Amino acid sequence: MTAQTRPADPGLTAAEVAERIQRGQRNDLPPRSGRTRADIVRANVFTRINGILAALLICVLATGSWINGAFGLLIFANSAIGIIQELRAKKTLDSLAVVGEARPRIRRDGVGREYAREEIVLDDLIEVGPGDQIVVDGTVVEADYLEVDESLLTGESDPEPKAPGAEVLSGSFVVSGAGAYRATRVGATSYAAQLTAEAAKFTLVKSELTRGINQILKVITWVLVPVGAATIWVQLSQAGDDWRRAVLAMAGALVPMVPEGLILLTAVAFALGVVRLGQRKCLVQELPAIEGLARVDVVCADKTGTLTENGMTFGELRVLDGVPPAEVEDGLRQLAASDARPNVSMQTIAAALVPADVRWPVLAKAPFTSAKKWSGATFEASANASVSWVIGAPDVLAAPGSAAASEADQLAAQGLRVLLVGTAELPVDDPGAPGAVSPKALVVLNQRIRPDAADTLAFFADQGVGLKVISGDNAASVGAVTRSLGVVSDHAVDARMLPADPQAFADAVEHTDVFGRVTPHQKRAMVGALQQHGHTVAMTGDGVNDVLALKDADLGVAMGSGSAATRAVAKIVLLDDRFATLPHVVAEGRRVIGNIERVANLFLTKTIYSALLALFVVLWRVPFPYLPIHVTITGWFTIGIPAFLLSLAPNNERARPGFVERVLRLGVPAGVIVAVATFVTYLLVLPESGTDVVAMRQATTATLACVIVAATWVLAVVARPYQWWKVALVLVSGLAYLLIFSWPFTQSLFMLDVSDALAMTTGLISGLIGAALIELTWWIRGAMFNEPRVFWKSRIEDV
Repeated sequence: MTAQTRPADPGLTAAEVAERIQRGQRNDLPPRSGRTRADIVRANVFTRINGILAALLICVLATGSWINGAFGLLIFANSAIGIIQELRAKKTLDSLAVVGEARPRIRRDGVGREYAREEIVLDDLIEVGPGDQIVVDGTVVEADYLEVDESLLTGESDPEPKAPGAEVLSGSFVVSGAGAYRATRVGATSYAAQLTAEAAKFTLVKSELTRGINQILKVITWVLVPVGAATIWVQLSQAGDDWRRAVLAMAGALVPMVPEGLILLTAVAFALGVVRLGQRKCLVQELPAIEGLARVDVVCADKTGTLTENGMTFGELRVLDGVPPAEVEDGLRQLAASDARPNVSMQTIAAALVPADVRWPVLAKAPFTSAKKWSGATFEASANASVSWVIGAPDVLAAPGSAAASEADQLAAQGLRVLLVGTAELPVDDPGAPGAVSPKALVVLNQRIRPDAADTLAFFADQGVGLKVISGDNAASVGAVTRSLGVVSDHAVDARMLPADPQAFADAVEHTDVFGRVTPHQKRAMVGALQQHGHTVAMTGDGVNDVLALKDADLGVAMGSGSAATRAVAKIVLLDDRFATLPHVVAEGRRVIGNIERVANLFLTKTIYSALLALFVVLWRVPFPYLPIHVTITGWFTIGIPAFLLSLAPNNERARPGFVERVLRLGVPAGVIVAVATFVTYLLVLPESGTDVVAMRQATTATLACVIVAATWVLAVVARPYQWWKVALVLVSGLAYLLIFSWPFTQSLFMLDVSDALAMTTGLISGLIGAALIELTWWIRGAMFNEPRVFWKSRIEDV
């Protein structure tokens, strides 16, 4: 490690900054949410589905039948809803990102103060200390025992000492010491721009859910193209001179095959999740993180700053036998004065002492790191002598079994944070430092447990989510805190005692809940070990020692008051530092994923029965039974409105792998049943003469009644487990169709004729038979695949 070797640089002047801004040498970054407003509008308007619907709408409007073009409203609805929700999500992400992002300290005109990242210009002098993120690429100008962790970029596990002249890259972070570097690459040329574009991008990549929906859409596309082409040919060949009838029949067959609402509701559910979490001061930096929330089955929590509050209070200074208290206080004052960027513990100690009147000359310094668990400084005591004061973990600095070590263990067992202060045998910059330490005193610091921590841990236990507490603190202290929170564990394991063998290490992590004295790289290894055992792991933390584990976890959750480096790599940031927000975060993820799976059943069923019905019409070479307006009203209350409401409902079931398989298990058989029941009804009521307009309208109405009864029962099955509002939703849907079929105004408007009692009875009976078969399918699926068949739930699930 190297101390500062150059005089302080005043940085750029105001005139030099203005000149660089004029030249465009500013750190302009991509939008925090990844897409501009124009991008969002384009992405929601110019979609493949909107294009298909628009083409069909033009064909229908060409016939002069405006009422049959009602499905065209879906284009505007899909686009408007998608744009509004994504813009809300963008606004939430951008506003929260401003609060949560790192604000680098820039020195200009000899004065250092915090600026937004976008205000950095080329050649700016940026000051850094422990936990600070390197936000742009640069060259070190000042180094005061500066060490930078580049493992996220290079994979190198050990921090790199940085001397003046050394290069630093954005994406790395400071683990110890202090210094300043000059920005050499800003904006799009900096590696930070790439990180920003990827870290906060509003996208659905790397998502099992999205991959599953894409697979379903791919299958639907392969079915839609040949069936659609065959339908067009059959309808045109049968229409003769009545091209208008052929076009309307073709549109009536093709429109329901398009799963127009599935993609929309998926995007809306994710965007609404971002907004809801934003209202709880929770910043979602990667949209797929919402899906990760639903799949988490193990939470790894750091103790300090997560289970306990970030700040500490000074407890007492317990001077050991025969040591003058004034000597210890002088040593602590000088340690505090020599630390340019003290950590929370040193800040607490310094606040309790009177500042030193005279500073001792510093010969060498050793900043604190989580790996070595101590810090110190070597001071000049006289012309030919020096003294090295150190402070850190008693179980690291004190001899095992010594009086100081035993007393420290007793205090730690009470949940207190205990530090040992003493003098070291070797200078602190010696490779063998600190050598033998002469204990002088124990410093006792009080940690306040978060008042909501116990309830939060109880929530995870009730939900079947495992908890692992992994802390760099003394194992006895960690164990005392976790026991007070109700975490059941025989004992806290000192991570230094864990086996070196990877398999034995993984087994120990799997079967132990509380760990102390964990190094940053052990935290990372623990996350990896749990993932190897098939767990989906969330990691919470606030310190620079948590960065590696946060990055590797399936879901990294950082505290808003934590270091800039932790906030940068985490997928979710709790801006208000409330650990109790996590249950709401998990519940939101489960709501989004569970409900998307629920409504996907509705859309897949509709697409299956629409495609099969079109295929049957092609094979039997009969006129298509519906007009586009009939397709529109069928979708209103069996899919559209119910699916939107179901996508917003609470859902606390943990997401499981196998999304596509589960959707296919119900969607395919239900679609086949509805299609067969509908087509059989159509064949039974189809008049001998296809030119009899009145008889064809009666046949269409009876067939429509069949498909609505069967499709409504699909809705009734998908809505389970029932709650009062879900029962009301199904009943209202049924009553709405009863009104449409019985009111003369709607009969005329939607081209319905219910006057043929025999045809209507046939349609209703066929629909009820289809409903019964769908119900039987639901029970058989549950029995075959061991899926829960909960029929009723008395209360709305929420947290």
